[in-house]
Amino acid sequence: MSTLKEILTRRPVAATIRLTVPAGGARPAPPVGPALGQYRLNLMAFCKDFNARTQKYKPDTPMAVVITAFKDNTFEFTVRSPSVTWYLKKAAGLEKGSGRPGHVTASSLTLKHVYEIAKVKQQDPYCQYMPLESICKSIIGTANSMGIKVQKEFD
Repeated sequence: MSTLKEILTRRPVAATIRLTVPAGGARPAPPVGPALGQYRLNLMAFCKDFNARTQKYKPDTPMAVVITAFKDNTFEFTVRSPSVTWYLKKAAGLEKGSGRPGHVTASSLTLKHVYEIAKVKQQDPYCQYMPLESICKSIIGTANSMGIKVQKEFD
């Protein structure tokens, strides 16, 4: 429950914008420019902040960003780590998953790969309170739906 002070100091939200931007590659050109420009947000401030926050990732890593635009032309944003499918494709060395998952196996990974991906995803704000085992089960389900077989270890 919110306190009275929090309710009175709450700023009205104009929009919530979801983007996928390459790490360290935010520029005021499309897709960032038009998405933020229509709410009259400061593009250069966003680009500098985003690039500073994502400099630890390799360039061109797709980062999910949720930007909250307020009516007074200010904003806040949270950066999430890349999607599980991106990590799975990188670990398996694939461009895309199987066309017929369950019938055709595109590649295979070990549980060690899954565990490493789960450790990275656990640092996301939405997954930080989830147990590692639950995140691993979710990743295995995603891998199965992509046609990637998960084994205990390679033979």
